[in-house]
Amino acid sequence: MSDTENAVEPEEVRHVADLARIDLDDEEVDRFTDKFADILEYFETLDEVPEVDAEEELANVMRPDEVRDGLSQEEALDNAPESEDGYFKGPNVS
Repeated sequence: MSDTENAVEPEEVRHVADLARIDLDDEEVDRFTDKFADILEYFETLDEVPEVDAEEELANVMRPDEVRDGLSQEEALDNAPESEDGYFKGPNVS
């Protein structure tokens, strides 16, 4: 495949950053455009890995549950860019 087929457009990076509520300057957009293209190439490489039919023997690796103090609702919402009526508020995605 040629580089033009795998190219990630800066507008796509800006759109993803907007959905994630991340402000990127032009230099960061350029840097992430290259990184996203690299990531997509890695996924194409994974498609070339042959499948294995052998089933691994399963072993229980779970640890016992431990009760720990969690965050209060207020603490959880402290770092949210927006909240409404005690809930996280995210962008409308459609």
